[in-house]
Amino acid sequence: MTAAPARTVPPSEPATPGPARYLPGLGVVVLAVAAAYGLNLLAPVVSPLMFAIVLGVLFANVGLYRPALRPGVTWATKKLLRLGVVLLGLQLAIPDVLRLGWQTLVVVVVTVLATFFGTQWLGRRFGMSPTGALLTATGLSICGASAVAAMDEVAHGDEDETATAVALVTIFGSLAIVVLPLLRLPLGLSMETFGAWSGASVHEVAQVVATAGAAGSAAVGPAVLVKLSRVVLLAPMVIGAGLVQRRRARSTGESAGKLPPIVPLFVVGFLVAVVVRSIGILPAPVLDGAKTATTLLLCAALFGLGTGVNVRSLIRTGGRALAVGALSMVLIAAISYAGLTLIG
Repeated sequence: MTAAPARTVPPSEPATPGPARYLPGLGVVVLAVAAAYGLNLLAPVVSPLMFAIVLGVLFANVGLYRPALRPGVTWATKKLLRLGVVLLGLQLAIPDVLRLGWQTLVVVVVTVLATFFGTQWLGRRFGMSPTGALLTATGLSICGASAVAAMDEVAHGDEDETATAVALVTIFGSLAIVVLPLLRLPLGLSMETFGAWSGASVHEVAQVVATAGAAGSAAVGPAVLVKLSRVVLLAPMVIGAGLVQRRRARSTGESAGKLPPIVPLFVVGFLVAVVVRSIGILPAPVLDGAKTATTLLLCAALFGLGTGVNVRSLIRTGGRALAVGALSMVLIAAISYAGLTLIG
């Protein structure tokens, strides 16, 4: 009797079964986060979050992203991102946001809504898919790459759509760091008003700090506060999009089990964290530790998101997406400037 031939493992099957298959990818994520922090020490004006995205893009596009790494990197992208968004809520104290005054808050809400819906309209006109336009609009109007990933939980975009939205946030947020400070004096903005304008129109928190900081330390406080007031809108926007997606899914006859959640669990956690911070029961050392943990978790997740960016594909097909991103940047800057000038 001849021996049975040895079973070969299909390429799609993980070579290492069980939890151990996550270890190679998680190891790379840890190294990437450490590298992002190291680069931030060399260039403090660039946040570790932005370095993490760029490292992810480079890692994937020079051919280092092997199939064995994918399970761990994917796990970090999804799971750590959710936890990072939850902890992000601990940076938001509603009393601090309310101290901005109702007029400034109205400007923030109008700016976010106009940019959110305006960018989706632009995306459709330039041939983007509805999901791609939604993800891009979320990132450019609210809080950058973390908002893109949060919205993707209910939008279920494909990898290219998510990667394009993240790339646009990175490109135009970085461009804002250079361009907006050059406009402060020609537009006649005080440092405080320029800070508020930066917070209302730039995407990532770290990008906001870098932009406002170019005008002086007096601009940073208003910038961060206005920016965080935009972050508060992440939860209602994700919930609203989830409700719309469920209605569309029902109209196409999808089963209840395939419907997106009305409120993703991590969004509930985000709201709980905002309440906890707002009532002031956590001591300062805990809040400082949570802030550091948030940055670490988001660095890990954004590195993973960066690995999904195919530079060649983006160059080949991304001209329309770049046009949408540029027009959206002009839209959010113009609306927020007009609003702040009107109330100032």
